[in-house]
Amino acid sequence: MRKLVLFIFVLCLGFFKAQDFRSYQFFDKKSKTISPEKVMKELADYDVVFIGEHHDNSINHWLEKKITEALFEKKKGQIILGAEMFERDNQQALNSYLAGKIDTKVLKDSVRLWKNYETDYRPLLDFAKDKKLKFIATNVPRKYASQTSKNGIESLNQLPDSEKNFIAKLPIEVTLETPGYKEMKSLMGDHVDEFKLMNFISAQAIKDATMAESIFNNLQAGNTFIHYNGDYHSKQYGGIYWYLKKKNPNLKIAVISVFESEKSELVLPEKDFVPTEFNLVIPSDMTKTY
Repeated sequence: MRKLVLFIFVLCLGFFKAQDFRSYQFFDKKSKTISPEKVMKELADYDVVFIGEHHDNSINHWLEKKITEALFEKKKGQIILGAEMFERDNQQALNSYLAGKIDTKVLKDSVRLWKNYETDYRPLLDFAKDKKLKFIATNVPRKYASQTSKNGIESLNQLPDSEKNFIAKLPIEVTLETPGYKEMKSLMGDHVDEFKLMNFISAQAIKDATMAESIFNNLQAGNTFIHYNGDYHSKQYGGIYWYLKKKNPNLKIAVISVFESEKSELVLPEKDFVPTEFNLVIPSDMTKTY
């Protein structure tokens, strides 16, 4: 009987091993697996780290917090945080919260928070508050992106200077040579006319350019700026990365791109894949936060 129980136990171990319950896997630029420990060690040498995310993926957000905590330790506190999810005109309220001058309720009444703020972004903001770190609201206020999408990027020239301060310095270069924008055109080109298409792409561009400028203006020697953004804003070295490199080609920037996999072994895409410094693969069936 004992032999039978032992046999069943060993058989079960083999079954669970075969199932592979990994929740994430990192790959390097050569598409080779790399340990989280090595990723953290290498990230500490960069001026800027873009952490791409799928906004609704819980493991993605958990890893953002873990990466931030690890870099805080490795850099001895010399990190600056920033995020797409907070807009420039909300910086004052954000600073007041970080300084303990306003509570969570007042922050919610003062800032345009994403619907998954409590579960996904508050932990990052509270980490910055606890460690007395800068947290930069990098994105353009959404009303200007909406205006651009409807009326074109040239319409921003009519804004008063006080409002232009919330947008990257005009004029903003918009080119289809930027990775990502060409893809947007190919996906939408047959469905909208050229004018509407360029307005839509320009709305994306002012977000990317503004986030790049916000990061650039807050860089400090010896510090690593960690930026949280949707994967589309930095994948394939486009978006924010492209605009930031235009400002200073010598900046050492790492991009963490993210992919979802239906396979239990968590593999990179087989096609249409441009690897960045680090590539995170997460299960497609991971719990979604909304």
